[in-house]
Amino acid sequence: MKGDRVEVVIDSGEGGTRTYEVAATRAGRRVEITTGRGVVEVSEVTRTGSPVRTARFMASRVVALVEHPADSADSADGAAVK
Repeated sequence: MKGDRVEVVIDSGEGGTRTYEVAATRAGRRVEITTGRGVVEVSEVTRTGSPVRTARFMASRVVALVEHPADSADSADGAAVK
């Protein structure tokens, strides 16, 4: 859903961390996370499941995966409710 995003924090190897973000940029797209064989893959996919963009990271370097779901109030009526 538009607004979904995932932040990936990785160990940069020089005593620090780097943060990458993958977001669903259009309506009907979503962000999926797959882990396997030492690789973490974060993909933005369409309604039909075809990937639009993909980020791959070595699992041993990933410090954190932070998922930020889209606000349901924003998607229901198109306006932010505060």
